Amino acid sequence: MIAKSEQAASFATTHWSVVLTARDGQESEAHDALSRLCEVYWYPLYVYLRRRGFSPPDAEDLTQSFLAYLLGKDFLARVGPENGKFRSFLLASLNHFVSDHLDKEQRQKRGGDKRVLSLDAANAEARYGLEPVEEVDPQRIFERRWALTVVETTLQRLAAETASAGKGALYDRLKPALIGDSISTTYSELGGLLGLSEGAVKVAVHRLRQRFRELFRQEIAQTVSQASEIEEEIRFLFQVLSR
Repeated sequence: MIAKSEQAASFATTHWSVVLTARDGQESEAHDALSRLCEVYWYPLYVYLRRRGFSPPDAEDLTQSFLAYLLGKDFLARVGPENGKFRSFLLASLNHFVSDHLDKEQRQKRGGDKRVLSLDAANAEARYGLEPVEEVDPQRIFERRWALTVVETTLQRLAAETASAGKGALYDRLKPALIGDSISTTYSELGGLLGLSEGAVKVAVHRLRQRFRELFRQEIAQTVSQASEIEEEIRFLFQVLSR
């Protein structure tokens, strides 16, 4: 078991906590941390803007303009511990930005034509076409897409880990068991395909699930301001996914 002091030391270096505690001399590290968060979580912003009624080009432009604003040095200096969870902070900041800078000329002054991150707009619109049409509330679909992004990012990290360990084929076969989908073959049949016993497959599934939970917690830790908020955020995201 990890001691609380070790947990606190580890948490102090997570992305959002670095941003919230940024001071002179730490701005470069905070900027890099915020850039990473924006790179991962820009798509929920795009979905939110599309569901608010913005066209694909306008949603892309607003997302890019907002990120340019968010990653500006002057803005970074104003972020503090009172800003709470990154998810809530990001949506509130976007709404404020859209209200104040919707005019095209103002967006250009704020960096509307400056691409601070590489956003795959074509892929974003294709993904948006797969979003549930019955979910019309922009905030609810933002929250759902946020939760799914956490899951997707976690799965990507786990896939990279298993591939580097030479177990990519095992991961590909067992991935459905990690995300609640049914496996089309039995553990015994999977063992035959993978050259493992049925018991070894069960152990592998258990270990992958355990590692998924660990990485899932780590990913959530990147987006909250303190370690005590992790469990609350996990409960919230599970609630969102169960709607």
